[in-house]
Formats: sequence, structure tokens, C-alpha cells
Amino acid sequence: MSLKQISIVIPTLNEENCIDKLLSHLKKNSYDYKNLEIIVVDGGSEDGTKTKVASQEDVTLLFSEKGRSTQMNYGSRYATAPILYFLHADTLPPMHFDKFILNAVETGHESGCFRIKFDHAHWWLWLASFLTRLPWKICRGGDQSLFVTKSLFEKIGRFDDSYAIFEDMDIIRKLYKNSNFKIIPKQVLTSSRRYHQNGIATLQYHFYILYLKRFFGANPKDLELYYKKNIR
Repeated sequence: MSLKQISIVIPTLNEENCIDKLLSHLKKNSYDYKNLEIIVVDGGSEDGTKTKVASQEDVTLLFSEKGRSTQMNYGSRYATAPILYFLHADTLPPMHFDKFILNAVETGHESGCFRIKFDHAHWWLWLASFLTRLPWKICRGGDQSLFVTKSLFEKIGRFDDSYAIFEDMDIIRKLYKNSNFKIIPKQVLTSSRRYHQNGIATLQYHFYILYLKRFFGANPKDLELYYKKNIR
């Protein structure tokens, strides 16, 4: 039986500016760090990401094909804990995040996430953050981080590797259907770098178009092509 309680799976691709901060944050802000298994799955970084992760003796570094869903699935197969926690490299969980996750699972919630806060004070990002307290699926996203028991994750078929984007929306739909999904009333702090790169209004517009495309039946490849064409 695993001695770890939570396996944290972090997909990376050229994240040298974020990964040290995240790994240090996990150690400083966990309730019981020794019960965490940290797995970083790199998708072919060409910067210093791999070197920085490899220097951490208590972190497992794996390599897979590029693609967030592919990388997270790969990491999950090596995870030894009964609970998986999927976390983006530019997102910082709240203090004692592991205790909140364990409490949620112990009270019958096999999956869930945190609320979100962006590292920028723009009113639209404040509103987007506020909406993550609502229970609707449209208010969910991978930046909120995601916990799920390993047994349920395998039962629903893991992430769908055909999704280069929106893999989070696809799996959250399945989790809402198959579990008592919990929104933990604490916030992760996530980067607004995509909004800076694309412009807040422009990026939000394209996200809504992508959501509508998916709602009306667009396949994963069509979504990926639209994303590559319109979003940096």
C-alpha cells in the first residue's frame, strides 16, 4: 500500500520561469509534505525546465509526448497515491491545500477543484475569479487545479488524448456526471500571462468562441486549429 496520500501531477513545457517557484511553494504550503508525491511530466522543454526539476531530489521527472492531456495521463500511470492532483506549473495552491483535498475525499467527494484568483487586478479577471465559486460546469477550468481519486480517474477513462485543448472541460463533464464534485472554498493563485500576451477582451472572446464550437459539436482537431490560429 502506498505511503503517499496524494500524487501531484504537473505537466510542463518550457516552464523554467515558473517551476522553481511552484515546487518551493508546494513544500512550504502543504500541511504534510511527506505524504505528497510530486511528479513533473515534461513534454519536450527546450529551456531550463528539465534541469531545474532534475535538481530536486524529492521530485520525480518523467518525459512524454507533448500535450497536456497526454502528459497528465502519463504521470497518472506512475502515481502511487490513491488521490491524483493535477496542477499547472503557473498555478499556486492555497495554504494546506493537501488537507483540504483529503477532507473533501473523506467526506464523499471523489473529485473537485479550488476557486481561482488571477495575479492581476483587472475587473474582468476579478469577475472571472468570482464566478468560479458557482457550481456550473461552464465556470470550471484546469487553472483551478483538479483532484480526483485514482480509481474514479481510471473508471472514466482518464483524460481524452485527442484533446490538445479543452481536455479539462471534457473530463470535468465526466466527473460531474460520475461523482459528487466539490468546489473547495479556497483560492489557487494563477498566472494571467495569456491575457497579457493576447489582450484580456480578445482572449476571453476566443475562449467563448471555442466553448460555443465545442457545445455545437466541433471535434478536438477543429478546436486545436482555431486555438493555434487565434491565441498566442
